[in-house]
Amino acid sequence: MLKVRIIPTLLWKDVGLVKGIGFNSWRRIDTVLPAIKVYNMRDVDELILLDISSTNENRAPDYDSIKEFSEECFVPFTVGGGIKSIEHIKELLRSGADKVAINTEAFNNINLIREGAKMFGSQCIVVSIDAKKENGKYYCYSHSGTKRTGIEVSEWAKKVAENGAGEILITSIEKDGTMQGYDIELVNKVIKSVKIPVIASGGAGTFEDMYKVINEGGASAIAAASMFHFTEQTPKEAKRYLSFKGIPVRL
Repeated sequence: MLKVRIIPTLLWKDVGLVKGIGFNSWRRIDTVLPAIKVYNMRDVDELILLDISSTNENRAPDYDSIKEFSEECFVPFTVGGGIKSIEHIKELLRSGADKVAINTEAFNNINLIREGAKMFGSQCIVVSIDAKKENGKYYCYSHSGTKRTGIEVSEWAKKVAENGAGEILITSIEKDGTMQGYDIELVNKVIKSVKIPVIASGGAGTFEDMYKVINEGGASAIAAASMFHFTEQTPKEAKRYLSFKGIPVRL
């Protein structure tokens, strides 16, 4: 088994970081650079920064800010939000991102995933999937969880993997920000659909939640936001706990 990664997620809106519940009720919590500097010292494996308003505001990624952030980030850095073209991917990578996370535009243009993987390598292309359970099935949502696509999660996961995605970030809209545990059923459905790494997101509240989504859900990596922002639990302690439980991590 490959070593499981611990990845804090930073939700960036306007000039600062925010926390939400169910992709809504946004509350400002911090600014980006101080958070990155703190995580540099906390033994995280990677960082994910998602600009949650760029798509709905129909604007391109903020390359100047990403360059500033990346210069202070000393771990692999994934950036998402507002990515609609190969040029956007290219400029984000030039600005210091190691990977890009694409969500809404993939539904409009699956060729962006294919061409992005071909030009920059699958390892650079993360497809972010936001999902909600309805009548016993999980469906994908776009535009920061505001638009129902009608596409079932397993079906979409297979399609993006077949088109070159190197990794999937799967987030439960209903669990987001609740700190009540991951949606293990959702994560497991995606895991069973693809052979690429899957990052579980949405609902982390305790180290035991992390252990369960790895042990029962099969996640390759763990993303968490509120748990690290609003409790004294740290990524380093998470790794120690998981290691004690027999999960291989990077200590």
